[in-house]
Amino acid sequence: MARRVSPSERVRAEIDQLFAGDRDLAVVLEEVARLSVRLVMQSAIEAEVTEFLDRLPHERREDGDPAGYRNGWQPPVAIKTTMGPVEVQRPKLRGTDVAFCSRLFGAGVTRTNALEALVISGWVRGLSDRDIEAALAEVLGPEASLSRSTVSRICQAIKGEFEAWKTRDLTDVRLDYLYLDGSHFKMHANAGAEPVLAAWGITTDGKPVFVGLAPAAAESTDAWDDFLANLKERGLRDPLLIISDGAPGLLAAIELHFGRSLRQRCTVHRLRNAIAKVSKADQDEFKADYWKIFDVDDDIEPGGPAVAEATRRAEAFATKWGKRYPAAVKCVVDDLAHLTVHLRFPAEHWRRIRHSNFIERTFGETRRRVKVIGRLPGETTCVALVWAVLDRASRGWRGLTMTPKGLRLLQDLRRQLLHPPVHHDLTNETVATAA
Repeated sequence: MARRVSPSERVRAEIDQLFAGDRDLAVVLEEVARLSVRLVMQSAIEAEVTEFLDRLPHERREDGDPAGYRNGWQPPVAIKTTMGPVEVQRPKLRGTDVAFCSRLFGAGVTRTNALEALVISGWVRGLSDRDIEAALAEVLGPEASLSRSTVSRICQAIKGEFEAWKTRDLTDVRLDYLYLDGSHFKMHANAGAEPVLAAWGITTDGKPVFVGLAPAAAESTDAWDDFLANLKERGLRDPLLIISDGAPGLLAAIELHFGRSLRQRCTVHRLRNAIAKVSKADQDEFKADYWKIFDVDDDIEPGGPAVAEATRRAEAFATKWGKRYPAAVKCVVDDLAHLTVHLRFPAEHWRRIRHSNFIERTFGETRRRVKVIGRLPGETTCVALVWAVLDRASRGWRGLTMTPKGLRLLQDLRRQLLHPPVHHDLTNETVATAA
């Protein structure tokens, strides 16, 4: 008999479907926010049932266990929250000695922001069991709050998952593309915003994977060096291409740890640098002409022909804008070699590997949440928040299409960059043999 799917698992599937679709990201994130409240509510109820019966779903009752068993779920009921009505399902229990009553949704609880408080408290206060219990008690009263053991079970599961993720073995993670970026958050008292460093990539099978996350005091060579060294110590191999901004500290660390990989300068970051030197009246036209440089037709062969076409377009771009905005044009032309590296790869990948903007948008959602909370009290809480958002988003990131032609090109690049042929010095061997 197929295992029944719990309501919380169905909500998780809805969230994954939203991230996997092609809808506008802002709309998706709003729906995900509502579903996340529903997910935490539903998970809390299911955790209470587990505590009440002292066994997980599908576990057999043993001698000494409380009487009773699960028997499906009641029809959904709407709970009024600050984000609007949220539907949750209460469990059906049979054969119990005492009636089950949720301490979170007990009698008289008709409007609450308790679960929002649970999520925010977990993020802001470092997932402290006592603090979450206290926050719920303040909102609902002691008689309606979650028990400490239920809070502990939820929080420990999150903590354990994060700890396992950040120390997992990366030997089997084989990447074609590695994206590196950082985003700044306020996480220490009397200090400005500090970076959280992130790495994610596309595997040789075209699948997206969230690779690493760590706090740092600055985006310095030492910080990136330590971050990349940790990834390599855990088994991460050299990718074919690294996509990043032009931060000097990051570039130095990349050269140290992934010297054999090619590097693509993020075209979005470079445009921001250039557009800052252009008057507002000309910015839209300047942007359009900038992107024309890289929008090479995919019927042009990757490699030399595609790079040559982009170079020709860059020359036309410089001719048009050079006299009016020489500094802005210099930003583009001087770094053109690193801006066009993606054109050496399969054409169907060009638009996805020429910038790191995808993870930037997810970072933006994280920053939006932090603005509501204020300063995060410590790097542990900050990294937990960023990880929670990126980990959820990464489950819906789209991979890359791998065509037979593209796979052959990637294999050729792999041989050239990572496994070049070894040339033996036959002259010395001949002399040694003659002697």
